[in-house]
Amino acid sequence: MDLAAPRAAPARPAEPVRHGAGRRVTVAAVLLAALAIVVFASLAIGAKTVPLADVLHALGGSRAGDAVIVRDLRVPRTFLGLLVGLSLGVAGAVAQDITRNPLGDPGLIGVSAGAACAVAASIGLLGLTSPYQYVWFAFLGGAVAGLLAYLVGGTGYGGATPAKLALAGAAVSALLDAFTNALVLLDVRTLDQYRFWAVGSLAGRDTDLGVRLLPFVAVGLLLALGLCGRLNALALGDDLASTLGVKVGATRALGALAVILLAGAAVAAAGPITFVGLVVPHVVRAFTGPDARWLVPCSGLAGATLTIGADVVGRVVARPGELEVGVVTAILGAPFLIALVKRGKLKEHAR
Repeated sequence: MDLAAPRAAPARPAEPVRHGAGRRVTVAAVLLAALAIVVFASLAIGAKTVPLADVLHALGGSRAGDAVIVRDLRVPRTFLGLLVGLSLGVAGAVAQDITRNPLGDPGLIGVSAGAACAVAASIGLLGLTSPYQYVWFAFLGGAVAGLLAYLVGGTGYGGATPAKLALAGAAVSALLDAFTNALVLLDVRTLDQYRFWAVGSLAGRDTDLGVRLLPFVAVGLLLALGLCGRLNALALGDDLASTLGVKVGATRALGALAVILLAGAAVAAAGPITFVGLVVPHVVRAFTGPDARWLVPCSGLAGATLTIGADVVGRVVARPGELEVGVVTAILGAPFLIALVKRGKLKEHAR
């Protein structure tokens, strides 16, 4: 008679967190409400606080009191912050998906480095002095660098794999950063102008700049949203995605194009604002799950909320001066990223 003790039942795997449609709708609603709050705060708060009633009157066409401050200074700044934050949030979510890199952001494929190099070159070699002159060089430089990284990463066996894209982006960024450093260190005038752009700021821009970049942002957003179903298929792995009829190479190429358009426009308009495209998708993913149909648009809303909110914080903490939005996002984002890493939340998403 076998008196051996019966085998213990195998441990059941932890049940995954469920992200139902109701919860996702709630998350989207909360993000919309938060975005509305920071937009009104951006219109009301600054070196001079404007009462909410006066803000509403100014938006309604009134020219009395502080209406000029609201309409001519804060509305353009808030509109630009909305475009930049929306673009960076969506670009970060798409970049992390197509590169399979949890540390992915728009700078991963060289867009930020390309824009910076083009700005430094336009200032140092062409003598440009106005942001409205070199903004298009920034956009062109970011686009060329992103395309170059994708072309380099797409060569050889296997095409544009996530690892090759990340390595190619790092190589292109390193090369362009070297050129940028040489340009700004060899010419004091270039350094003086470049450093104000490089810190990342929404100040001193008018509505016209946002309107000119709006078509690029709109195309990038539509492209990113249209790819959400394919990005979900890529989450199952390249082989399974292919069996489902998804063209993996084309999907990554279109995703990279969306990142280039969105990040290029954002960096051209406001300079390299750090951590928005990196941290926001991780935070949103904790509430919506990995489904790109919710992750991508919610990351856009959260990115806009963070960017405008950081701009408001920068105006408050250094009155009557202000901290640039790029400084504030770095101060807020770096500790949060460290906390994510220490808690083990920053994991490579299996594809």
